Amino acid sequence: MQLDVRKIIEIPGASLSFECEVSEERLDFPSVNRYRKLPYAHGRVFNEAGILRMTGEIEAEMECICDRCGTVFDRSKTTNVDVVLAEEESEENPEVFALKGDAVDLDEVLASCFIMDMDMKVLCSEECKGLCPVCGKNLNLGPCGCRKQPDPRFAVLEQLLDK
Repeated sequence: MQLDVRKIIEIPGASLSFECEVSEERLDFPSVNRYRKLPYAHGRVFNEAGILRMTGEIEAEMECICDRCGTVFDRSKTTNVDVVLAEEESEENPEVFALKGDAVDLDEVLASCFIMDMDMKVLCSEECKGLCPVCGKNLNLGPCGCRKQPDPRFAVLEQLLDK
């Protein structure tokens, strides 16, 4: 979706609001099974002394898969948006996005902000214990019956204890 900023580009102090759904095609993550509700964004574009700044939020309801234990769980995510819009993109600053003429591509800006804010690992909880490396049991449901494997470097010492 293109947002025409022509009305505020020459008027310092002017602003323009926006509301839209963010296309999930750009938001493909291996840990996200599906979006329960399409990510929804709302905010404003301000002309601050000739500099266009976009602020707002992206809200998403997702069904995720835990990267540690494989459990499917629901997650809500809110991403704050605070970027500068300029005539050219800045390679040094990822928070500067290019205008296309007198418009900004909201899908591109909002998807980029959401992607940059996404966690590297999606976990069902901070205390997730993961899976047993031997039997594969989910350790969040309780301990497994596997005996801890001894470190092979200490095998000689274990033989001494057996005598």
